[in-house]
Amino acid sequence: MKKLIIPIGILIGGTVQAQLSNTENYVYSKTYLSDPTLANVRSSETVQYFDGLGRPKQIVNVKASPLGRDIVTPIKYDQFGRQVQDYLPVPQGGTLNGAITPDPLSNVSSTPYGSEKIYSEKILENSPLDRIQQQVQVGTAWSTKPVQFGYDANADGDVKKYIATFNYTTFTSSLTLSGSYGTGQLYKNTVTDEDGNQTIEFKNGQGQVVLVRKVISASENADTYYVYNDYNQLAYVIPPKASAATDPNTVLNDLCYQYKYDGRSRLVEKKIPGKGWEYMVYDKQDRLIMTQDAVMGALKQWLFTKYDQFGRTAYTGIYTSSQTYGTAGRGAEQTLADAKGSNNVTRSSTVGFTNSGMGVYYDSGSASYPGSVTTLLTVNYYDTYPQGSPGVTNVFAQPLLTDNPANAQTTKGLLTASYIKNIEDDRWTRNFVWYDTKGRTFGSRSNNYLGGYTVVNNKLDFTGVILQTNTYHRRLGTDPEKIIVEKFTYDSQNRLLTHTHQIGSNPVEYLAQNKYNEISQLESKKVGGTTVSSPLQQIDYKYNIRGWMTQINDPAALNGKLFGYEIRYQNSVNSSYRKFNGNISEVDWKTSMDDILKRYIYAYDPLNRLTAGYYQEPTSSVPINHFYNEEIAYDSNGNITRLQRNMKGSNNTPEYIDNIYYTYSGNRLISASDLTQNFNGYPTGGKQIDYDENGNMINHKDKDISEIKYNYLNLPGKITQNSKVTDYIYRADGVKVRKVFGTETTDYLDGFQYIDSILKFFPTAGGYFNVETGKYVYNYTDHLGNVRLSYAKNGAGTEIIEESNYYPFGLKHEGYNVLTGNPAYKYKYNGKELQETGMYDYGARFYMPELGRWGVIDPLAEQYRRWSPYAYTVNNPIRFIDPDGRGVTDIIITGSATAIEKYKNEVSKGTGGFYSVNIDSSGKISLVSTGMASLGIEMTSEQKAFYQEYSAVVNSSEVVKQEVVENDVNTIVDSWVTNKIDIADIAEFDKAGSGGATSAGALIHSTVEQHEKAKLGLKSGDLGKISGSTAVDYEASHNVAKTAENKANGNTRMENTTGGADRFIDSKNNVTEQTLTTTATGGINVNKKPIP
Repeated sequence: MKKLIIPIGILIGGTVQAQLSNTENYVYSKTYLSDPTLANVRSSETVQYFDGLGRPKQIVNVKASPLGRDIVTPIKYDQFGRQVQDYLPVPQGGTLNGAITPDPLSNVSSTPYGSEKIYSEKILENSPLDRIQQQVQVGTAWSTKPVQFGYDANADGDVKKYIATFNYTTFTSSLTLSGSYGTGQLYKNTVTDEDGNQTIEFKNGQGQVVLVRKVISASENADTYYVYNDYNQLAYVIPPKASAATDPNTVLNDLCYQYKYDGRSRLVEKKIPGKGWEYMVYDKQDRLIMTQDAVMGALKQWLFTKYDQFGRTAYTGIYTSSQTYGTAGRGAEQTLADAKGSNNVTRSSTVGFTNSGMGVYYDSGSASYPGSVTTLLTVNYYDTYPQGSPGVTNVFAQPLLTDNPANAQTTKGLLTASYIKNIEDDRWTRNFVWYDTKGRTFGSRSNNYLGGYTVVNNKLDFTGVILQTNTYHRRLGTDPEKIIVEKFTYDSQNRLLTHTHQIGSNPVEYLAQNKYNEISQLESKKVGGTTVSSPLQQIDYKYNIRGWMTQINDPAALNGKLFGYEIRYQNSVNSSYRKFNGNISEVDWKTSMDDILKRYIYAYDPLNRLTAGYYQEPTSSVPINHFYNEEIAYDSNGNITRLQRNMKGSNNTPEYIDNIYYTYSGNRLISASDLTQNFNGYPTGGKQIDYDENGNMINHKDKDISEIKYNYLNLPGKITQNSKVTDYIYRADGVKVRKVFGTETTDYLDGFQYIDSILKFFPTAGGYFNVETGKYVYNYTDHLGNVRLSYAKNGAGTEIIEESNYYPFGLKHEGYNVLTGNPAYKYKYNGKELQETGMYDYGARFYMPELGRWGVIDPLAEQYRRWSPYAYTVNNPIRFIDPDGRGVTDIIITGSATAIEKYKNEVSKGTGGFYSVNIDSSGKISLVSTGMASLGIEMTSEQKAFYQEYSAVVNSSEVVKQEVVENDVNTIVDSWVTNKIDIADIAEFDKAGSGGATSAGALIHSTVEQHEKAKLGLKSGDLGKISGSTAVDYEASHNVAKTAENKANGNTRMENTTGGADRFIDSKNNVTEQTLTTTATGGINVNKKPIP
């Protein structure tokens, strides 16, 4: 192998700063973090060394640590050449300027790892399959706690055999139970986690999952069955509570998922348990153009989407049909849609039609379906700015991308404006986006529905990192303008160091001064103050070897801190509750309000559902006092069946305030009865709860809520409680813009919150600015984002404004450390706003903490079919949060453990480290925030694009299945046909330097392409099923994926421009030509060269 130097960016004068080991094989790459033509150039340098067989053996990140030391990752192989140990990156004692490090492990004890075991290892079976038997994670405590994998076949009687049939003539399906599968008819894969919890998956010979079994005990399982029809389409999903029934048809509508497809394998009807049937209509390009739920069906209304010729959403709205709700009505609508051919709308230079008070610069839509618009909801413009757009004169003097076709670079292909109507009236919010000449968003303007605006301008550096943000805001066009200036500084590797905030001519406030340890974890943050040397608080953070947060200050020794918080996993004080699988076993906290150390001990069942939170005060005279205990029991679907809760009584003993029994019809809560007769918790209750056809709770008489009315997004528009009415106004995208409670009106305008036209506060990184007092208020939040303690500067010291502590499922503790707080600021549990009803507004749904469940079905219920669609955070509220009420955040990934780990790393890298990836035993993906966003760090535009595209696939209703392989001779990067992605090939794009495709771009291309394939109703191996042509099917997916890739790459891809090569042009008109060649071992070489 030849020694190869591939510079990323421009090498000044052709010199290389690193001092490489010339006796070794290596690839050297350099990414410029600042303009290389200026002084004090910042860059990120990486050297990958290879052994004589071409295998990586060491990765050196040159001077990458906060102290400017090398970070080295050793790579080792066993006697069979397999990489069975994966080492964490190791900070060194200094730098060798890129040279290979002889013994990179010699400095481990001096790093944050200390004496911990710093490698994970895989135990593989002794066969050519190399299947993994055990996965042992990093950390000494996990050495004897592996994840274990078993491979077997089913035994007779193990698995029920359901049969689904479908009749296209009558468009009806049927489900029957036909005994069980015989011995050896199904593959059986078992995963046992670190705590001994077992998940067993059974697959048929086609690779389809037939059953997922969660083992509760030797005699009890939670079984979820997947039933396929004659055409191998998923027809039914039978969750655990339904699978226990002798005849599934008796619980089909209340508990099971049902699906019907048309002759082109498109999903056209579905039924979520507890909801009415939902219907879908497509055009001839197989784009979903209309949807209808049961509530809209009663009104003969459909939600529609119109597309332009590039498949971009042009506008959406509501259409009123003459057809009745049901299968026949849907079929009639489909026939009308099929008659419209390409079904595109065309942008016009004049107003094509007017609806809901908005003139629209598209054709009237009569040539597309539906041909009429009852209510217009949203309009999007691309390529050029619509008439009436506000002009932009200056965004920090940065070059501006315009829509002038005479310019070499324009906004063609970019979203320029989006208009969104209020659901409850015909007032609109108009949003505009501006780009620099690299195609990066650096300015935006939102003209709110009241006539005011919010303008956000960003000053970007060479790589797109934000250096300064200026925000300009007015509620009304006649109001004085408020100006906010935020500035950011970074270290040599773009780690955020300082974040300042200034309002008008007020003194500059230091929101954050960050310090990092040698593996780039946030070690401490100084908060508040107008000078560097006088912060209000210093917050110290600690982590364990797994990277899980363990401390926010030390609660055992506050030393002037206002709040301390410690999280324990495998190291709980009470050894009986220790957890190794990521569940939290204990939490300690203390505030300076009373200096009493408080503790929760958590217990879980084998399904990882929280069963108890036991409250203690370890250093008090009665440590185990049970003051704020909460205990929970569930049915097999995860519906809470009983909840018990205590509080501290007046005689300093625990007072039993809740003993709630839940009664269900399917998953719907019909009544909740509290047997304690204590009104400090849930009311005595027992009154019937009613629902609409969409499964929305329409009253809650136990809490004197007589009526809840919903809009088409299933968001509450009107709530009547004790004869008091709360009215909400939402935009058509679900954003709440106004709440009227009695005579009080609250406006929500881009984070600026008004009550009766008076600005009360607006958020900052780490808290909010109280306009009434003129003070910055800072929030101590825990690992879940719960606001625990709020404080502000008071004279020469600090003043605690409010302290909040919570039961595990979110009800606030009462009876101690009571302060008035700021009545206008109601953001508490999970950082969500508490409503007058006692519910929390999460965005997509309202949550009831006293009952521990939602009142509305999960919009993404199909991603959590094993759980009740009303369950909160899959009943593990100590580990997970629900960011917006739609799911704890489906991509199904399979492959070897090594390949999957590399896949996870590439996804995390694509987000800039803002998110890590969890893959459960069934291969399901979830994204988990690493907390970087809360530190005030900003993603680059490419990272944002990658995250937005990837999370959109994760949160979609389609299931995307990908098999991750490494150096597969039959897979070049990925395969649209077989659903494979070669993660070793993906990594090569970044190794080959800048320009062209990045690894993130290649990964998101593959992911989106498979998502588009899934939306077409295609599975692995399908060719030409939709159009009759393989090429047309593929191109339909490929073109959408290419758009996503361009955003993640930060350039535009032009395919096969010369000699089979692809060319990429960036916003500066730099052109890179890229070619791929294959190797004999199944890998690829990516070759990039600049084109003059």
